[in-house]
Amino acid sequence: MTSSKPLEGLLVLEFCQFLAGPSAGLRLADLGARVIKIERPNHGEAGRQIAIKNLRVDGSSLVFHTLNRNKESYAANLKDAEDLQKVKELIAKADVMTHNFRPGVMEKIGLDYPTVKAINPQIVYATVTGYGAEGPWSAKPGQDLLVQCMSGLAHLTGDKNDGPTPFGLAVADIITGSHMTQGILAALLRSAKTQKGALVEVSLLESMLDFQFEVITTYLNDGNKLPQRAEKGSGHAYLSAPYGVYATKDGHISLAMGGFTKLIEVLNSDRLRGYSEEETFTKRDEIMKVLHELLAQKTTQEWLALFEPQGIWCSAVFDYEQLMQHEAYKVLKMDQKLPLDTGEFIHTTRCPIRLNDERIFASKPAPRVGQDTDAITQEFNL
Repeated sequence: MTSSKPLEGLLVLEFCQFLAGPSAGLRLADLGARVIKIERPNHGEAGRQIAIKNLRVDGSSLVFHTLNRNKESYAANLKDAEDLQKVKELIAKADVMTHNFRPGVMEKIGLDYPTVKAINPQIVYATVTGYGAEGPWSAKPGQDLLVQCMSGLAHLTGDKNDGPTPFGLAVADIITGSHMTQGILAALLRSAKTQKGALVEVSLLESMLDFQFEVITTYLNDGNKLPQRAEKGSGHAYLSAPYGVYATKDGHISLAMGGFTKLIEVLNSDRLRGYSEEETFTKRDEIMKVLHELLAQKTTQEWLALFEPQGIWCSAVFDYEQLMQHEAYKVLKMDQKLPLDTGEFIHTTRCPIRLNDERIFASKPAPRVGQDTDAITQEFNL
C-alpha cells in the first residue's frame, strides 16, 4: 500500500447515488481523497438497495460495497433546516462537491452551484445528469441501459442478424464516472493556480457519444452509412476480416486486425488465397465464413501455437474462472478482500492505477448509513 497518495488532504462531499457519481468518488478515494457521502438518515443513498442477483452484505447491496470503499457516511435530511445548515458548514470547508440528481433538484434544496459558490468560491462542483440539463430528454431517467440504447451503442455489439445488443455491464455509468473524475482533477489543477472554483458537468449520453467517437466519426465521414455488423463472430462493425471471434474444436479464439497475408500463409488455404487485402472488408462475411470452417478443425491451443510465433494477433476467449486461474491474472494481484465488522468480507477488485510501482489497495470497506456522522460533527464543530 502506498505510504502517500496524491489526493491526500482533499475533502470531497458526495451527494450521489447508484453508479456514475459514486464511481468517480471511488477513484478519488482510491487516490487518497477523503470522500464523505451525504446520505439520507436510515435508508441512505438509493444505491444501497440496488442489488445484482439479490446479493447483499451487512444490510446493503453488494453493488454499493463495490463502489463505496474508503468513504465515510454523514447522515443528513436536506429538507431539515438544521441539517441543511450543518451540510453548508461542511461545504464551506470542502474542495469538491459532487451530485447526480436530476436537473432542478438541487435548486429546490438550495444547494445549486450559484448558492454553493457563494458559500465556497474555490469549490469544484461536479454534476452528472442523464442527458444534460436542457433539451427534450433532460427529465428522462438517466439509466445505463436506456442510455446505451438511445446513444446508438446497442447496434455495435452482436452479429448482423441479432437485435440491438447492449453491453452486459453498466458501461455508461462507469465511463461517465471516469469522465467526471477527469473533469474534477482538471478543475483542481486550475484551482491550485488561480484559486478559482469550477462547475464540472458530465452526462451519460455525452459520455456514451464520446465513448463511440471512433465509429461516430466514421459514420460522419462516410456518407452517413450505418454500421453493419459481420454475419457471424462480429468483433467490430467497421473492421475487416479476420477481426472477430471463432469457434474452435474445444472453445473459441479471437483474431485481431492485420496480418491477413500471414494468416493465409499459416493456414495454407487455397480458399483464402482467392481474396485480396482490399476485399477483407467488402467480402468480410465470405472470408469469415471460410475461417469459421477452418478454425473449427483444431483446438484453441493448437491454433495459438501456430499463430503466435508468426506474429498473428490472437487470443483464447476466457470466462472469469479460466482467467482467474491463469498466472497472467495472478501476477497482477488485481483483487482484494475488505473485512467487515460482521466477520464477513468483500472480495472485489482494486484500483487499477499504480503509483511509483506500488499497487493501490483499499484501507476500509464501504460505511454503514451515518456511520461517521457523530465523528464528523465533532471534528468540524457543526
